[in-house]
Amino acid sequence: MKRLLSYIKNNKIKSVVLFVLLVAYYFCLPKQLFKDPTATVITSKNDELLGAQIAKDGQWRFPHNDSIPEKFKTCIIQFEDEYFYKHPGFNPVSIFKALRKNLKSDGIKRGGSTISQQVIRLSRKGENRTYFEKAIEIILATRLELRISKDKILSYYSSNAPFGGNVVGLDAASWRYFNRNANELSWAESATLAVLPNAPSLIYPGKNQDRLLKKRNRLLTKLLQNQIIDSLTYNLSIAESLPQKPYSLPQIAPHLLQKVAQNYSGKHIRTTINAPLQQQVNRIVKRHYNQLSQNEIYNAAVLVLDVKTRQVLAYVGNTPTDKSHQKDVDIIDKPRSTGSILKPFLYAAMLDAGDILPNTLVADVPTQFGSYNPENYNKTYDGAIPASRALSRSLNVPSVRMLQEFGLDRFHHYLKTLQLKDLKYNANHYGLSLILGGAESNLWDLCKSYAALSSTLNHFSETSSEYYSNEFCEPTFLASETVDFGKKTSEKTLFDAGSIYLTYESLKEVNRPEGEESWEFFDGSKQIAWKTGTSFGFRDAWAIGTTKDCVVGIWVGNADGEGRPGLVGVQAAAPILFDVFDVLPNSDWFAKPFDEMQEVTICKKSGHRASPNCDDTENKFIQISGLKTQPCPYHVLVHLDKSETFQVNSSCESMSNITHKSWFVLPPLMAYYYKTKNPFYKPLPKFRSYCLGENSISMAFIYPKENNSIFLPKDFDGTTNDLVLQIAHSKPETTVFWYINDNYLGSTKDIHELAIIPKKGKHLITVVDEFGNEAKRSFTISE
Repeated sequence: MKRLLSYIKNNKIKSVVLFVLLVAYYFCLPKQLFKDPTATVITSKNDELLGAQIAKDGQWRFPHNDSIPEKFKTCIIQFEDEYFYKHPGFNPVSIFKALRKNLKSDGIKRGGSTISQQVIRLSRKGENRTYFEKAIEIILATRLELRISKDKILSYYSSNAPFGGNVVGLDAASWRYFNRNANELSWAESATLAVLPNAPSLIYPGKNQDRLLKKRNRLLTKLLQNQIIDSLTYNLSIAESLPQKPYSLPQIAPHLLQKVAQNYSGKHIRTTINAPLQQQVNRIVKRHYNQLSQNEIYNAAVLVLDVKTRQVLAYVGNTPTDKSHQKDVDIIDKPRSTGSILKPFLYAAMLDAGDILPNTLVADVPTQFGSYNPENYNKTYDGAIPASRALSRSLNVPSVRMLQEFGLDRFHHYLKTLQLKDLKYNANHYGLSLILGGAESNLWDLCKSYAALSSTLNHFSETSSEYYSNEFCEPTFLASETVDFGKKTSEKTLFDAGSIYLTYESLKEVNRPEGEESWEFFDGSKQIAWKTGTSFGFRDAWAIGTTKDCVVGIWVGNADGEGRPGLVGVQAAAPILFDVFDVLPNSDWFAKPFDEMQEVTICKKSGHRASPNCDDTENKFIQISGLKTQPCPYHVLVHLDKSETFQVNSSCESMSNITHKSWFVLPPLMAYYYKTKNPFYKPLPKFRSYCLGENSISMAFIYPKENNSIFLPKDFDGTTNDLVLQIAHSKPETTVFWYINDNYLGSTKDIHELAIIPKKGKHLITVVDEFGNEAKRSFTISE
């Protein structure tokens, strides 16, 4: 009985010990074998290497790759572990041979390790090479074989084996030593890399070349003997030279790599970049940088988006300049003054709200709002100009007047809906300068906004007149992500399709840069809706263009904010824009969204809906909201004598001799400037002198502007220059009487200009015509 109890007790102990050993064996292998930091690697949409950022420990160690090229797999097995697919993690024959040789030589001369054991040794960094350590490696290697497949073990080895210097892993070695992907290596190149991990500190490209060559050729001979390669391949492989020194890794999209590393450090990220396009854009930027740098303009950025997928196709964050000019700064997401690049959004907003029609005449006259005095780039005025032409010519004064009329807070709300991240303050902070660059934005957000408008038009045409609820979504540079446009809806997101289409029709007419003036006469020319912008002080030059398929955005300037003469959108940024569009495929123009438009009769001269008095009309498609705009206010029906020389009425002409005619009449100040650009503009004929009745008379100041502060300079002889007062009168032949501070100055007729030298201080100018009409203007003379 005692023997039986003792037997049972001993068996229990053995069972417990066996169970503990099995548990220990099961858990002896760490879940994560390798914890070393890896390089950040980005590839194109087609998995071409765009760039890599070295790992935090200073090693070129690419992220783990399960894919192993067949040539390298064959070479490494033939060289390191010929029975790899047959043993359970260790090779008893190899271990016995190694042990016998080491005992005879009184030292470790041969390892006898399988690839599985080498994976374990690589994961157990810094362990001494002893027999006890070898035993641990064998145990862990057998456990590794039970956990994962043979191919997975090979992938662990190829991703973590040392290849000399600071190069770790097959992928990094292939690029560092042969400047190409491991899948593209020849037999000789694969054999070279297969022998390197055997003694990476002694033999690598540039060090002990003769020994490396012998080892490579020995492996190639073995491949020939085992009939893995034929004699022709062998002879060609033997003739291949060895790499002499490491190559620099490609840096095709360095600023995108920098951006990716912020959130995906140490990972292999496949991006949406089109590699051939990225390289073409890089060359374009480099060529323009060489020209711009001669004018001390050192930085530029380019972003290309696919409208339909909202993917980034090309990303150039800066020029190939030097460190002193901030070459590493990614400008694409940096806030810069917008210049005129927001004007199309105001135009679209006013169309969408039904405030204007595409060619509605807007005032282009000297304008002052308090102390704010906007000016056109060329310092001239058109008097009145169609809104579409004011946009295509990027005139400042009409834009500011349109913003004031539309409402600053109202427009600010539209911009916030565009999700411009750098628009951080309320509307009053920016004031009316918001439309001329008073606010900041970045190339990413602006391109995103233009892409959203283009996508809205595309979707409206593709979905039988429906919108998507999330058109203003973020673009992506990650190939693994898809953009969610939201649900189909009958409600517009921001602008209706008709207003966007009409805005693009206007932007299509923007004057192209020098050398591109005759673009519209070429059958194969691209139709592009585009806009430029220039910030105050010539610090930022913008150009953004869109087709049905792509949006291209350009920023040019200096990263430190230094302004330069000639740093304007149409000269510095637009040429880059068109060079980029030249390497993109041609696109069809946007389909007209008929369901959001209606054909109406338009007055050709005023751009308004035609009134009964309009004598020159045409039928045009306008946005539906435009139906509530007022009819033409500038055409009036006048009554003339038979010669059409004078205005008359029944008090001075018989009814049978009166001619009724439609006449285009602008307000005096608009007319004053309008006729300088439009010589065929005819002012209203004056009334015959003995006709009874009220004459419609108006007048307006040209200079000085309201509450203007004026400095009167002196000539070289010390004489103070005159201040020339000017007004516009609807009937220039009328006599006008001038007063300053209630003191009579004189009178004018035909040309209403008067030169005076007022004293320092505040003054009030009053003008009264012979019919008693009056106008006043305040100003200040300063020293």
